[in-house]
Amino acid sequence: MDWGTELWDQFEVIERHTQWGLDLLDRYVKFVKERTEVEQAYAKQLRSLVKKYLPKRPVKDDPESKFSQQQSFVQILQEVNDFAGQRELVAENLSVRVCLDLAKYSQEMKQERKMHLQEGRRAQQQLESGFRQLESSKRKFERDCREAEKAAQTAERLDQDINATKADVEKAKQQAHLRSHMAEESKNEYAAQLQRFNRDQAHFYFSQMPQIFDKLQDMDERRTTHLGAGYGLLSEAELQVLPIITKCLEGMKAAAAAVDTKNDSQVLIELHKSGFARPGDVEFEDFSQPMNRAPSDSSLGTPSDGRPELRGPARSRAKRWPFGKKNKTVVTEDFSHLPPEQRRKRLQQQLEERNRELQKEVDQREALKKMKDVYEKTPQMGDPASLEPQIAETLNNIERLKLEVQKYEAWLAEAESRVLSNRGDSLSRHTRPPDPPASAPPDSSSSSSSSNNRESQDNKESSEEAPLEEGQDTPIYTEFDEDFEEEPASPIGHCVAIYHFEGSSEGTISMAEGEDLSLMEEDKGDGWTRVRRKQGGEGYVPTSYLRVTLN
Repeated sequence: MDWGTELWDQFEVIERHTQWGLDLLDRYVKFVKERTEVEQAYAKQLRSLVKKYLPKRPVKDDPESKFSQQQSFVQILQEVNDFAGQRELVAENLSVRVCLDLAKYSQEMKQERKMHLQEGRRAQQQLESGFRQLESSKRKFERDCREAEKAAQTAERLDQDINATKADVEKAKQQAHLRSHMAEESKNEYAAQLQRFNRDQAHFYFSQMPQIFDKLQDMDERRTTHLGAGYGLLSEAELQVLPIITKCLEGMKAAAAAVDTKNDSQVLIELHKSGFARPGDVEFEDFSQPMNRAPSDSSLGTPSDGRPELRGPARSRAKRWPFGKKNKTVVTEDFSHLPPEQRRKRLQQQLEERNRELQKEVDQREALKKMKDVYEKTPQMGDPASLEPQIAETLNNIERLKLEVQKYEAWLAEAESRVLSNRGDSLSRHTRPPDPPASAPPDSSSSSSSSNNRESQDNKESSEEAPLEEGQDTPIYTEFDEDFEEEPASPIGHCVAIYHFEGSSEGTISMAEGEDLSLMEEDKGDGWTRVRRKQGGEGYVPTSYLRVTLN
């Protein structure tokens, strides 16, 4: 089935169809071009998004990079960035293999179609010109026949007219003979023209136009095949990057699975563990005793210099709250501004860096020595004296780094001994707030009795522990007092004590059942709430013992 046979009389239909096919090709090229722009914009936005959320600090300077959740998030961002690169690759493939190739092919098809249509129109024009010549010769033959018949009738009439002269009769007969001869010539010309036109017409309909139609059919089929291949390139471009995109998605899934809750908790400990020992119990100071007792009678008396001894909150208030806001501290080379554990870790890092630098300088010195030996054995390769400045500089660096290593080793030994000295059995103290009492609190008399018993017990313990604490007037936070100075704060609410609580441990405060208190700090998740009593004094009480109302 071909167009030349089946569509021999549908020139305009073929012309419209081939034009529609080329328009469809151009529409597809435009669609792919816009699709490419969408992919490029998508990839650009993804890269901008990744850049926005990537950490700004280098990994070695960012403590958050040690957490698995942060590492997983960075890994996901990197996978998204790789995914954006694959979208750019899709856009590039579509632009080159589809847009450019099909656009160029469309122009070639348009030129070929134009050539075939022009050839068909020329054939039509030639056939129409032959038909006009045929019609002209036909009309001439018809006219000459009428003229010859008219001349013959005139000659016959004159021949029968007795009044006509012989000369007129002869003239009429000659005219009739001439017209008859002209009609015969017109007849022959018309017959020849008709034969030529029939031949041209047969060639036009059975040979010339079918060939042109077949060429247009072949062109259109090739265009259709090429367009189908272009459709396939659209999916092929996606399939080409699908393995990489799959790896990106698998990387995201692996990053999600890599989040390690326990490890992150351990990392937080390693990053911020101070190494301090927990504070011990506060010594009971009995202000009910006479104040003029000799210093030797009680440790609560007046010092020998005559000045009253500071007691209670006035003595230890600035050192009781290691959780307060820290003031800015001056960074020192030996990291003495840091807590013991953090200082030890920073010194360990510095020592490792200095050792690596020292090893690097030693390796460079060995390399320079070998090069110098080669120059001495083979002078044409270089001057040994030219290496002396570099060797001298390397030796100076080695000596400097050795001194720094010794310095950091001494500091590290000091820090480690400090950490070991701060470790004790205080880890088991006050690990959780007490549970609320199962029943109503005891009456005041029993409370007073138990309170007196606890006070006497505290006095006993204080007297027993006093010798052990001699020479330890400076608390464990002495070097960091400036970091833990308490700042005055206003209440953030109020609360009422539901139960009686005896604050006998470090940092706690006593309260009576039904007492109104000022809320200074909410529970941070450890079960303790910071309050202030109306008569003065701040401290922590169990959250479950309070009914809290925020401002």
